[in-house]
Amino acid sequence: MTKVKDIIQLFEQWVPVTYAESWDNVGLQIGNLDSNVEKVMTTLDVTDQIVDEAIEKDVDFILAHHPLLFEGLKQIDEKKLKGKVVHKLIKHNISVYSAHTNLDIVTGGVNDMLADRLFLQNQKVLVPSITEKLFKFVAYVPQTHTGSFIEAIGEAGAGHIGNYSHCTFKSAGVGSFKPQKGTNPFIGQEGVTEQVEEDRIETIVKENLLHTVIEVAKKAHPYEEMAYDIFPTVNNDQTLGLGRIGEITTEMNLQDYAETVKKAFNVPFVRFVGDADKIIKKVAILGGSGKGYINAAIKHGADVYITGDLSYHEALDAKEEGIGLIDPGHHIEQIMKQGVREYFVQNIEKLPNKVEVICSEHSTEPFQWK
Repeated sequence: MTKVKDIIQLFEQWVPVTYAESWDNVGLQIGNLDSNVEKVMTTLDVTDQIVDEAIEKDVDFILAHHPLLFEGLKQIDEKKLKGKVVHKLIKHNISVYSAHTNLDIVTGGVNDMLADRLFLQNQKVLVPSITEKLFKFVAYVPQTHTGSFIEAIGEAGAGHIGNYSHCTFKSAGVGSFKPQKGTNPFIGQEGVTEQVEEDRIETIVKENLLHTVIEVAKKAHPYEEMAYDIFPTVNNDQTLGLGRIGEITTEMNLQDYAETVKKAFNVPFVRFVGDADKIIKKVAILGGSGKGYINAAIKHGADVYITGDLSYHEALDAKEEGIGLIDPGHHIEQIMKQGVREYFVQNIEKLPNKVEVICSEHSTEPFQWK
């Protein structure tokens, strides 16, 4: 049976908790790592209505973008909203996991989903925050098991270079060893020196996946003791961070592009700031509340910056600076529901047992329009 810990381990191969900002609260918030999971539901927020939906649909595990527990919870009072929600989740044995700024930052996460929805070309990170470290992982494998070993570590995330996976280098040699008393060797016998034709397998592993890859490698290796080396490298993987900036394929004015954004995110209206006839080519976008990064968009030469929760003074300053702004609301981050579901569907075979993954159908958008 698939456990909560299995769901988390699979998800964190893509979205490590270490990517989250220091002030954030991510990871398992309610639940037991050893609880069984048959159905997962993705959601932007965890509200009373969302929990009712999870109960109705027999959901065991809620994966949310916005943390349910952010500030310290000093008491669980059922007469108060937060306490009511927490009590209901515990009563129905529903685990809650949050991936917030780490899901914003990671490659393929919220900001990439938003940029892709707008078909931005030549995408780059708007606000760099993390440069992933790379390590070289070297293992010595009997040639009878080379293929299955490479496949196993590749599935665990080793050997990912750009858009290529399972990248390894293999060189043949002869390994020797003498099993000592009390061992149970896969090849050879106690007290006798054995020589085996082996392959030296070299690959690249991201720092956050190193522990997982080693554990998977040990399970895939036939020997009692796997011989392996870890080497730090001077080269790093891609830089990660908040927001994305790219180019649209067809230039248009700000007013028309605001309409494009409105349709792309299926919102009833957008607010925009700037000259309606300003020509738009370079676009910056940052999901959620990104008013603190307007200067980053200006620095990168964006013609327009798209983000939520813009206020009067930031809008006024941006207008004076000459950059366009489009505010489609905070709720467009709900795009993560389908994006996270697709990740699980594509990797479902890595779980001990298949689980059903659904998106919440309830909208948590608090605003209404007349």
